[in-house]
Amino acid sequence: MIDRRAALRLAAVGGAAVLAGCSFSPPRPPVRGGRLRVAAAVSSTADTLDPARQLTSIDYCRCAMFYNGLTRFTETATAELSLAEAIETVDATNWTIKLRPGVLFHDGRPLTSADVVYSLRRHADPAVGSQGKAFAGQFAEVRAVGPDVVRIALTGPYADLPLLLATPYFLILRDGTTDFRAANGTGPFRCTEYQPGVRSIGTRFEEYWRGPVKLGEVEMFSIADESARLNALLAGDVDLINGINPRITRQITAQGYQVFETKGGGYTDLIIRLDQSPGSNRDFVLGMKSLMDRETMRTAIFRGFARVGNDHPIPPSSPYYDASLPQRRFDPDLARYHFKKANLLGATIPMVTSVAAEKSDDMGVLMQAAGRRAGINLDIGRAPADGFWSSVWMKVPVGFGNVNSRPIADIVFTQFFKSDASWNGSGWHNERFDKLLLAARGETDEPRRKAMYGEMQRLVHDQSGIGIPLFLSTLDAHTPRLKGMRPMPNGGMMGYGFAEHVWLEDQA
Repeated sequence: MIDRRAALRLAAVGGAAVLAGCSFSPPRPPVRGGRLRVAAAVSSTADTLDPARQLTSIDYCRCAMFYNGLTRFTETATAELSLAEAIETVDATNWTIKLRPGVLFHDGRPLTSADVVYSLRRHADPAVGSQGKAFAGQFAEVRAVGPDVVRIALTGPYADLPLLLATPYFLILRDGTTDFRAANGTGPFRCTEYQPGVRSIGTRFEEYWRGPVKLGEVEMFSIADESARLNALLAGDVDLINGINPRITRQITAQGYQVFETKGGGYTDLIIRLDQSPGSNRDFVLGMKSLMDRETMRTAIFRGFARVGNDHPIPPSSPYYDASLPQRRFDPDLARYHFKKANLLGATIPMVTSVAAEKSDDMGVLMQAAGRRAGINLDIGRAPADGFWSSVWMKVPVGFGNVNSRPIADIVFTQFFKSDASWNGSGWHNERFDKLLLAARGETDEPRRKAMYGEMQRLVHDQSGIGIPLFLSTLDAHTPRLKGMRPMPNGGMMGYGFAEHVWLEDQA
């Protein structure tokens, strides 16, 4: 919570207008275990407590406090049991889930198979607007076969079902839940206040099935302006913030605060539409990919908080990463060769960047300078963040986008590279890729599965209109009093689940 004195300090730094969404109510009394105050970069009246409709990091963090899934991610990107006590299959198509006993919802009602059936089935309802609908489409049947046993029949074999059930969309609700003005889950915190676009407060749930957590209360709100958000941390008005610019990390650590890095699989990508000119010419696409000075981008733009990518979406930390695929190099001379073949030497090519696509403005400037060396003029147009994702992203012939970390190879391939994917940015269509994607889902022999994913990476690298120069780290910052933070592969702030694991030093 930010009191009036803190509000004046922040207004002096960044202007009062940037504080929209913060709450300036009187200070709350201390709580046992301590109160953690968290300021996120993005929040709006579209915030939700419905797990199926989550869109932003603040949604993910809140829902992780209030709900549990049947499984959850580990630090090694595998799935471990959560509300499920056991998950079994013999063919990767028919699955049996045994629920953990003794789990209570915040209203005191015990968890049953009816809750799981309801939570999974609702993704198919168009009225829900589930962000997980495309994946839930694999559920041919979900039914209870007892008070604590659920059977899931899939449309085809899918070996990653335990990983899929660990994603944020598939958190478990109480049977029949339709009102999301509050949250009634089985998670470590009860929702005691929720105002969309303003703030939320979670209070420790003493009957939590894993045992009470260490924090007493978590308050979350948004400070959209980066400078104001940082100064709120440095002034001691908040304890944890996200959305840290790599360029200010030294300033943070020099003042005794801590930067928390998560090496994820998210990226800012160059998007060249293959169904429009000039991207319909393969040599133009290859030339543009050769203009990306990946190492300079990593060190100069991201201050080392990134890993070099190779124009496909599988990061080096993935067990399916194909290290044998030759690394594409920064080579203006090779780019010139391709531009000449495409009859584009001396041409002016519009390229759209935006602050909405992280650091794409800076990346575009580097590519523009390299383009001059390669005999092409990249004319940068900077699109405003407002309306970028609806009006610009995937629509212009040459531009940029941004993809958050996906911890499952099948998900990122399905959402962004499958021929009929709604987020297939470059409009790439490849029958071989689509067949491999379907086959890999049901392949339980890991060497064969890895070979399939390796071939898919090569196809994307060689043929798609997507350039992925780097895999970006997620940076959060926090007070040194906050203990217990550790990286998780599915996103920053401990895969959005920090509240269950951390504590404030010197608090009971």
